[in-house]
Amino acid sequence: MKHVLLQVLTEDLPQVSLILADLALFSPDYRPHCTAHFPLVPGERFRELHAQASSRLQKISRHIPLAPLASPGELRVISEAELEETNSWLGEVWERCSRFEESLRRLDDERQMISQLEQALENFGELNIDLGLLRRERLYLDILVGMVPRANVSRLKEAVALADYLLFDYMQLRESAHVIVVGLKGERERELRSVLGTAGFRALSVPPELQHEPERVRAELNRRRLNLGQQLQHETAEILACQNELGGRLEQSRSALIMAEPYASIDTAARSAGYLSIVSGWIPARDIERIRRALEGALANPFLLDARDPTAEERPLVPSYMPDNRLLAPFSALVKQYGLPRYGEVDPTAIFALTFVLMFGMMFGDVGHGATIALVAWLARRKLGSFTLFAVSIGISAALFGLLYGSVFGYEYLIDALWIAPMSDPVYMLSMALRWGIAFLVMISFIAIYNRVIQGELMRALFDSNGLVGASLYLSVLYGIYRYHVTGGLSSAAILISILALLMLFGYQLVKSHAPPGERILVAFIETFETLTGYVSNTLSFLRVAAFSLNHVALAIAIFALADMMASIQAHVVMVICGNLFILVLEGAIVAIQALRLEYFEGFSRFYSGDGLEFRPLRLNLGGGA
Repeated sequence: MKHVLLQVLTEDLPQVSLILADLALFSPDYRPHCTAHFPLVPGERFRELHAQASSRLQKISRHIPLAPLASPGELRVISEAELEETNSWLGEVWERCSRFEESLRRLDDERQMISQLEQALENFGELNIDLGLLRRERLYLDILVGMVPRANVSRLKEAVALADYLLFDYMQLRESAHVIVVGLKGERERELRSVLGTAGFRALSVPPELQHEPERVRAELNRRRLNLGQQLQHETAEILACQNELGGRLEQSRSALIMAEPYASIDTAARSAGYLSIVSGWIPARDIERIRRALEGALANPFLLDARDPTAEERPLVPSYMPDNRLLAPFSALVKQYGLPRYGEVDPTAIFALTFVLMFGMMFGDVGHGATIALVAWLARRKLGSFTLFAVSIGISAALFGLLYGSVFGYEYLIDALWIAPMSDPVYMLSMALRWGIAFLVMISFIAIYNRVIQGELMRALFDSNGLVGASLYLSVLYGIYRYHVTGGLSSAAILISILALLMLFGYQLVKSHAPPGERILVAFIETFETLTGYVSNTLSFLRVAAFSLNHVALAIAIFALADMMASIQAHVVMVICGNLFILVLEGAIVAIQALRLEYFEGFSRFYSGDGLEFRPLRLNLGGGA
């Protein structure tokens, strides 16, 4: 990545911004540069107009939808005068559309009110009386309408009768009964309220709009709903007519806003002093000449493009350029879930893709299951999108390892294993998982060393737990264990290297710590011991690769055992099918999670900071603010 400083005439800034956005290779650097010589940030009024116009177009598009835009058309510079004219016209259109919005909001409120009244009417649908009578205050009568649990109706009748009231249930609805309680106003009202509360009585209010018999009210609500539908049709026709009238001009306005956006977005990355301006930002080193040629071909006036490497202080601010790769896109998305690489760090996407696919196949090796995953992923490719390749690749990996293991839908005798059936030698499978883990950790350690050298952290590259000394300790311990296993004796060289590595790690931790002497020694000892145990535990974590390959076979054996207990052939077949579906869904998900865990915690945590900045180039926004 190169930091560039582009000097151009101020009048060419809009065109330069448009060219850079079209190439999508320039990430603006918004830090203040050369403020003493270039004190002004150009285009303030232009940005205000663009923001207002884009907001208006976005609101208008809620009522007059615009077709998706595949290409912005021929590039052209939008002047401030044209942008102001576009913004003014969009303001007029929005005033017209805002009336549609207000009308549609009013109609929606009316629809909701009718629905609420219809719902309330359901509570009184069986009453053939003027519902307005239930709302009026009466001098001598006390009338209550409500709901009680059906189981309480008979006992409630008896209880209210003791208070000289009558209860009528007029409708049964699921577990509730709709009732009317009628009696004379008097001293026993408080007693009645207590009885009703004990019985679970819930009062039903009669809305003011329900002033007549239920049938008459229902007919009125149907009339209002029909009238509402007619009004909605009229508004829809008005909007459609407006769309036909204004659609072409709106498309032109959207195109103009797309062309104007780069100049508005470049913001403080551009500074000016009279007729001369500068633009600062980041460009991938390999694309410098491409941008230079594009500017030479488009600009009539001279320009100056200076490019330099980032300084040591700038490195944390340099964006990481991760080229778009269709094959690695789904794996890149998973890598980004952990974080982005810092500038200069190894992009782990390719390593992650290869090792993840291999580990999934090792743990879930079965020809039938793998082929099923790949086939289902391909059939569902429209829904999976870019993740189709991810699912197909892990399915193929599982199928290939299934050939090595000789397993087809859990059957171990249909084909001969090209390598080994896992259950035939579990100890060998565990030893192979350890070897895989050792190779993985050694590779990760050397990547970590490279990353720290690139970042100028030479001390960490040499003496950190994941540095050269840490890797030497790990390899020497492994070699010592191997020699003891093969010959039965210890290796003097391995012991010497291990001791020296431990002492250097301990010394580095002592120097790095700023605690008091006693605490410094304790911290250095703990950190050194943790480095050694960390390598051991990380290595042993890879035993799960073999454990899940064995577990896959064990699950299949359990399913076949259950199937053999079935009384009929049909039941046997159903059990085998359901069991294989269980393995595919549940174990497949668990294996994917475990492989991802190994990548994140045993891999990325050792060499990958994950706190980098994403390269966000200036580009043409085909959404156009709509």
